[in-house]
Amino acid sequence: MKYTYTYLMAALLLLCLSCTAIKTSTNTSELEATALHPYGRFAYNEEQQLELISSAVHFGFSFEGTEARLFASIPDAGGHNYLQYELDGVYQKRIKISGNTHEPLVITAPSGGRHTVWVYKATEAHTGPIFLAKVTGKKVQPLQKPAGLIIEFIGNSITCGAAADPSEVACGTGDYHDHHNAYMAYGPRVARALGTEFMLSSVSGIGAYRNWNSNGPTMPEVYEKTDFQENSSRHWDFETFRPQVVSIALGTNDFSNGDGKTERLPFDSTRFVTSYVGFVKLVKSKYPKARIALLSSPMLQGNSKQTLENCLTAVKREIDEAYPAAQPVALHFFRAMQARGCSGHPNVEDHALLAEELLPFFTKLVSP
Repeated sequence: MKYTYTYLMAALLLLCLSCTAIKTSTNTSELEATALHPYGRFAYNEEQQLELISSAVHFGFSFEGTEARLFASIPDAGGHNYLQYELDGVYQKRIKISGNTHEPLVITAPSGGRHTVWVYKATEAHTGPIFLAKVTGKKVQPLQKPAGLIIEFIGNSITCGAAADPSEVACGTGDYHDHHNAYMAYGPRVARALGTEFMLSSVSGIGAYRNWNSNGPTMPEVYEKTDFQENSSRHWDFETFRPQVVSIALGTNDFSNGDGKTERLPFDSTRFVTSYVGFVKLVKSKYPKARIALLSSPMLQGNSKQTLENCLTAVKREIDEAYPAAQPVALHFFRAMQARGCSGHPNVEDHALLAEELLPFFTKLVSP
């Protein structure tokens, strides 16, 4: 009888431990990267990790309790990169990812209950990818926004939100991407104000027919590549997203005087217009029904500003004549700005002003 009692107690103890294990596994769940719904340019590697590529490419998830963990990494052991995130609709901060650490990134909430998180890549494609293996948390679930309008913003460093945020690393110090803040760039701000989805297709220093200190590769030459790299073998699948509006903001770098080292010929209006028209036709071949919007540059002043506006007007005229049945190309000419960011770029506050200026323009474009 004594041994029967002992065996019974041991069995009850094992059952209790088993109950505890089941409860723990129920409360903590894993969300594999393949279950997420990213917006922007992305890919999956052989390990089925989500590769975040473009500026502000983002995904969302929800969890219960006060903590969730992101298992993120970068391929460069000696480098670093940045994510940034919203918690319950409120922007929080950038998160630095170092290549030599393998600890998960922890997102904490101030109280229990159910929380939503949207995670964004703070940097551009040329900074390098960020890989996400999984998200863990209590009852973690992927988020997907309802089908709706999408705006694609094509452009250069301004569109990237590059050199905009010296809040953690002072201008003139650190690496170029230490000052990136894609979430706060004008495009995402406009999209959030309109309640639309968005994607950024942007590269620092890039132009329509030449770059800031080189003759290429230009945006028309890399746009079809997933990571905007000229020699990349990966081609972006334009069926992934179908934007209703495509905003193109090129020209700042075409007008650049260069780095003072590489030979720089005077700006060629004919080459610029020809290349720009060809690029708009390329975009229209990918998105035949999308409304095209051309933006000037807030960085140019005087004769350069007027010349760019004249060129964009010429581009509009040629495209409208080539596609008479399509909606006409929309133009917006920025007010000149004295930018306050790093290396003459708009800072976070300047981007807020640019978005405020653009909002009435894009409101008309997305209105039925």
